[in-house]
Amino acid sequence: MGARHSGSGRLTARLLRCGVAAGPVFIATFLVAGATRADYDPLRHPVSLLALGPDGWVQVANFLIAGVLSGAAAVGLARGPVAARTRVGPILVGAAGLGLLGSGAFLTDPISGYPPGTPDLLTSHSSTEALLHDLAAIPVFLGLPAAALAYAWAFRRAGDRGWAAGSAAAGLAMLVGLVLTSAALAQTPTLVAFGGLLQRLTITTGLGWLTAVSARALATTAAPTPAAGT
Repeated sequence: MGARHSGSGRLTARLLRCGVAAGPVFIATFLVAGATRADYDPLRHPVSLLALGPDGWVQVANFLIAGVLSGAAAVGLARGPVAARTRVGPILVGAAGLGLLGSGAFLTDPISGYPPGTPDLLTSHSSTEALLHDLAAIPVFLGLPAAALAYAWAFRRAGDRGWAAGSAAAGLAMLVGLVLTSAALAQTPTLVAFGGLLQRLTITTGLGWLTAVSARALATTAAPTPAAGT
């Protein structure tokens, strides 16, 4: 019996480590790619545009890896001690993981003048692939803040005011960031030059929260104890 519990604990720990890694891996990759891509302005251009062009495979892979890591985190949170206080939280994290996979599977259309020579907004309708990309982004940009708010409520019920406040702040900040990013990418004059920055701050907030809550769950996962007499 003890060996079974030990194996279960090790699997949960591995899954939670995926959640710890998801944010840093995804963020570091798009920061490096954005800083080294010619004619790409990280302050103006959204992360998804990095999937376009000859080197676009890097960001496509980044989406897919982050999706797999986030999905693993969702399972780990569902199994771990923190997630026992909320059922919906891990489901929302898993939905965000699926959204990241979809974002990698379907490419967005050019926007904000990137790639060079394209208009700020396409004059015709968006491509079907871009529409699917946008649909995939919904569970990422709404699922993660919803998960953070769900955990905020769970932490509050458990009497953990610090984590409740932090999770609530992360969820609300991401929702505000989503509104501002959407306005910037719609070419609102006062915001369009900072669309990429706003989106990066929003993503960093959401995935940073996922890293933090996964690390907390990992730290509080009970260490396996040997069976009596062994």
